[in-house]
Amino acid sequence: MTEAFLSIRGIRKIYGQVTAVKNVTMDIAEGEFMTFLGPSGSGKSTTLYILAGFQDPTEGDILLKGRSLLSTPSHKRSIGMVFQRYTLFPHLTVGENVAFPLRVRRTPQAEIAERVKAALRLVRLEGFEDRKPALMSGGQQQRVALARALVYNPPVLLMDEPLSALDKKLREEIQFEIRRIHQETGVTILYVTHDQEEALRLSDRIAVFSHGEIDQIGSGQELYANPATHFVAGFIGDSNFIDAQVIGRREGKARLALPGGTIVDGVPMHAGSAGGTKASLLLRPERLSLSRAQIDAGLAVTISDITFLGNNVEVSTRTASGDSLSVRLPFGHEAISHLARGDQAWLGFEANSAHAFA
Repeated sequence: MTEAFLSIRGIRKIYGQVTAVKNVTMDIAEGEFMTFLGPSGSGKSTTLYILAGFQDPTEGDILLKGRSLLSTPSHKRSIGMVFQRYTLFPHLTVGENVAFPLRVRRTPQAEIAERVKAALRLVRLEGFEDRKPALMSGGQQQRVALARALVYNPPVLLMDEPLSALDKKLREEIQFEIRRIHQETGVTILYVTHDQEEALRLSDRIAVFSHGEIDQIGSGQELYANPATHFVAGFIGDSNFIDAQVIGRREGKARLALPGGTIVDGVPMHAGSAGGTKASLLLRPERLSLSRAQIDAGLAVTISDITFLGNNVEVSTRTASGDSLSVRLPFGHEAISHLARGDQAWLGFEANSAHAFA
């Protein structure tokens, strides 16, 4: 079995009576872009700080190329770090900021000049060496912070919510640059965010954190198509949930009774015992259809709103039992021209496109 480049082994962190991280374990391949995704307080940043050496774990170990990092001080781990706040030295120029990690490592001056120039070229800030950070935009300052973290060629780069202070357009621009830099350098990146769209845009794999634990690890496509838990299903992508009754189960598929008496057979069932249990049914908005004509195994709904969103249209509906369900149709879809607010319609879906959670 091939040894993992970076291994997190049973990490646990306790503050007094609070367990911030519970048995976090994963392997990261060399050159991989791994994102820690989850809401505030889910343990993702604490795990990152333990990796960086800013905090010690209560239990567990961190291995880089098979060697434990726990006894190595943070400044000797050679791990790059980019924070939400740029943490640039305001009295130093851009070039001096980027050169700082090299000066600490007593790198020869001629080599420093070459490396600073290469790092600024990588983040597309050539010619900014003599500018002070205060005279630069937020996006430019974050690029400087990125250049400073990469200038000494660290084997691992940690990024803690680095773009959350930027507006949407600038955030997307820097996301593109981070992805480009990762592809050009091949550096292993561990990235923390609470923004699912950012995680999907950047990552090779995503670790979804909830209450200090990892619910699931996988590519964005895997997490979206096959969520392992109710939390992952609701956190990745847009989701509708309705209550259902499990009336049968076989080979991982369930037969469900929906509100109003509709029976659906063959829905993937992720947890729980067989018949007689309650379930929460996940329906993705883009996997739903709408029709004025009755649909077998469909749900009767009332159209409550229709919203134009550019390349698609979001139709808000409500069932007789009071469940609100969102349907996303491509712009120009024939169903849209035949529907209006207040209309009665039928909502349909393929059983294998839904997910049931006990």
